[in-house]
Amino acid sequence: MPLQKRSEALKGEAPYTYAKATARYVRMSPQKVRLVVDLIRGKKLDEARAILKYTPHRASEVVAKVLESAAANGMNDDRKNMLEDQIYVKAAFVDEGPAIKRLLPRARGSANMIKKRTSHITIIVGEKNG
Repeated sequence: MPLQKRSEALKGEAPYTYAKATARYVRMSPQKVRLVVDLIRGKKLDEARAILKYTPHRASEVVAKVLESAAANGMNDDRKNMLEDQIYVKAAFVDEGPAIKRLLPRARGSANMIKKRTSHITIIVGEKNG
């Protein structure tokens, strides 16, 4: 499945055909989190869980929590009633949150800016029929 733009991921779909979960202001660089999110996009739920469990990145723990939350949202909502063995990752993306800015003192009274970046992680799951 080719990488889709965020706006095209759910274009023309009814809201009860998918479930989503978001983690905001995660204190991790979006570039590092995207490496992990790219691994699970388009995969079935069990396969995505296994990939995240054995991925040696710090971001995999946070992404796994968001994935579990999205799956639970799909299974427990009365309108959605998704089956666990048919859930797959429909879309997953990481947006940049606000950067926390810090100053690092340098020589001769100057300073360098340090940006501590944050991420907004969104995972959307759907149900595959067949």
